[in-house]
Amino acid sequence: MSQVYKFEKLEVWQLSLELSDIVYELDKLLPISEQFNLSSQIKRAVTSISLNIAEGSTNSSKLEFAKFLRISIRSYLEVYACYLLIKRRGFVSPNLPICNSFEELGSKLFAKLQALLKSIN
Repeated sequence: MSQVYKFEKLEVWQLSLELSDIVYELDKLLPISEQFNLSSQIKRAVTSISLNIAEGSTNSSKLEFAKFLRISIRSYLEVYACYLLIKRRGFVSPNLPICNSFEELGSKLFAKLQALLKSIN
């Protein structure tokens, strides 16, 4: 049986994984010309969200956890900015269900990250 770490129980970490899944699906819709630009950037940023939540949730201080949550929030904003560029450049139709999923889940994750940060400060 594998060990369950503290971060695995956090709703924000689980939401970050769901957003990551959506971003990877969205990435498949991008043209090959974006492979080393938006594609790479949005995937690195979305991965950073969950990794910073995990790293910050160790037995470190509340101050240390808050630092990692702030990084996760900034990474989310980077993901969202990439998403807006993707839509603006017409790489995806804003009417696609994946766009609705991204926006709904992204808003929820952002709110939960902010609430968690506020609760530990």
